[in-house]
Parts: sequence; C-alpha cells; structure tokens
Amino acid sequence: MLADVHVHYPMRVVNDLTPETAVQQIRKVRSRPRVRDKVRALVVRSLALILSDKDPWSGYRVTVDGLREGNVGLVLSALYRPFEELDLSKPYAAAPESGYFQELLSDLEDVEAEVEGHDDAVIRLVHDRAELDAAVDAGAIGVVQCVEGGFHLGDSEKEIAANVAELAHRGVAYITLAHLFYRQIATNAPAIPFLTDSLYRKVFPQPKGEGLTDRGVAAVRAMVHNRVLIDVSHMDEDAFSETIRLLDELDPRHEAPIMSSHAGYRFGEQRYMLSQAQVLEVKRRDRIIGLILAQHQLCEGLRGHTTTFEESFEVICRHIDRIREITGSHRHVALGTDFDGFIKPTMGGLESAASLAQLEPKLAERYGDDAQLISSANALRVLRKVWA
Repeated sequence: MLADVHVHYPMRVVNDLTPETAVQQIRKVRSRPRVRDKVRALVVRSLALILSDKDPWSGYRVTVDGLREGNVGLVLSALYRPFEELDLSKPYAAAPESGYFQELLSDLEDVEAEVEGHDDAVIRLVHDRAELDAAVDAGAIGVVQCVEGGFHLGDSEKEIAANVAELAHRGVAYITLAHLFYRQIATNAPAIPFLTDSLYRKVFPQPKGEGLTDRGVAAVRAMVHNRVLIDVSHMDEDAFSETIRLLDELDPRHEAPIMSSHAGYRFGEQRYMLSQAQVLEVKRRDRIIGLILAQHQLCEGLRGHTTTFEESFEVICRHIDRIREITGSHRHVALGTDFDGFIKPTMGGLESAASLAQLEPKLAERYGDDAQLISSANALRVLRKVWA
C-alpha cells in the first residue's frame, strides 16, 4: 500500500467543470454567489488544463479509479481556495478576511459528500485513528482532509483559534500555514515554477525577518492545543525557525506535531526545499518529509528534467538516501506528490495516481524491508500518534 501525504483530491470535486457544463449551470442558477462560484470553478479548471493536467485530454491526475490502480490506500487531501489567496479585491499582502473560512468549510463538506457517494469498501473518509485503522484493515482508500494556506483561518487571533478547533473537530489532520503569497500569516519560500527565487522576491516582496506574524503564532498555538499537524512546507527559513522556537517553548518534550508534506532535500539553491538543519528538526520530533513529484523542485541541483520513470526513480532515491544520511534511518521520508496542485510538469513517468503502481515494487527492490516505511508506514505512524 502507498500513502500520499499531499494530494489535491478536492480539485476533481469543487472545480469539476467543463466550459459547456459551466455555462449550463450558470444559466440554471439565479443567485449571484452561486454564479460566482461556478465562474470561479471554470477559471480554476481552465488553469488546471494549463498548469496541472498533462495535456488537454488527460483529465485529473487524481481519480478514485487511478488511486486504486496505483495501490494508494491513504491520501491526505489538501483543500485550497486560490481566489481567496489571490483576492484581487485587496492590495497585495493584505490580511485575510473572516469570510474565507466559511468558503473553506463549504469545500470540505462538498468533498465529504462526494466521497460518501462512493462504496465505502472502495474509498471512505477518515477523521480519527479508529477510522484510519478500519480503512486500512478493509483495504479501502482512506481520505483525510487537510488545509493548504493559513489565510483560510480568518483575520483575528480569536477567530483563528476557534477555526482551528473547528477543523480539528472535523478531522483535519494538518494545516500548511504558508503558501504561494504572503497574507500576514507566515513568510513563504518561492515556489512558482516559472519564477526564479530572486525574481519572485522582487515581484512579491515580504517583510524581512518577519517569520510568523501574530496570526501565525495564534495558529501554531491553536494547532498544538488541538493536535493538528503543523505543515512547514512553503515556509521560508525565518518562518520555519520561528515555528521551531515557538514549539520548543510550548512543547519542551518535542511531541508537538509537525511535518513537511511536499518538499525534499535542498540539493540546489531553491529555499523551498529543506536544508540539512531543517531535516534534522523534522527528525527531532520523529516526523516526516513527503517528497513532491514536481520536476521544478525535485530535480533542481541534481539534473535536468526527467523523461522516464527510471530517471525519475533515481532522483527520488537521491532524496531518500540524503535524508537517510542526515537522519540515520528511513523513518522520516514519505510520498507527498502534490498531484493536481499546479505542479506541471510532474516527474517523468509519474503523471498520475495510477502511475504510482510502479513505485512500490521498485522501492522494495532497492530498500528491502525499509521500503514499507517509505511507502506508507511512516505516514501511518505520524497520523496514529497525532490521533492517539
């Protein structure tokens, strides 16, 4: 069984529109908010054709049939609302709006309704440890909801604390606090494939040395209190370091739940990827780093883009081996593909959830019994500990 700790399953649910069906639905719906939602969904679907899908005919990278074909038994499914992050009604880097959270909950409920429409012997929702173990025992795909972007959590510290508690109550496993653009939560590392790090910083400047804002601190405190994993992916080094310092204060026994759901080791210059010191911080709390399957991140500093599965597998193994060198074991690496997350091009030969079927036997051939740790056991261990 494979576990994918960062995948955008919601893309196929909340943005599943073609131009024809969008026009039909807009004509049927009279209320302005619903029309707005349909238009937004159409825009996101159009962007997915350009920035995510392999080609105009390939469709979503993540489907129920594809997950089954790829032997993916657990997905940590990232909710993300791009229009709220960009929010063109506000100046760049403006504070979040309180209303973002209700929109996020609507998406969460849409995904729950869609998953519940399937046979639970095939795919089911997972909200806690008992449901996780039941899904694994039944051989069903377990879907765990997560949130990408702290801007979803609201404006005031009081709102953020209440909203994190609500997400924990609904079974959300982790929140990625930083993301693509600074929204007064946490400063972020550049992660847009067509912009170099230096150009990104010029186009999208951030307060130097800021790290976590008061909103970010409130989010971390609430996540520790409610046992929600703090995903440090997308954080720049200031935000990462400040998060670790705060966790050492709140949790001197180093039990606070953190992870990096979709990244890898920094072989090149991209600050999005993790340095040796950052990898050691993940190890210190016995957590995991999910390897993103984006060419832009994973190949940087190692080689040019890969075109075959064999080439991609060697790059993946370079990351696995380096993380093992730093941490001393295979206990801290997992898979976090970021499929359907606007990461085109993906690693050669690994174009969708279905294509992951090739990965598990190759890992077993290369790493023996430790392959199970990388494939799923590390991810399951972290979830079970958080939901103990």
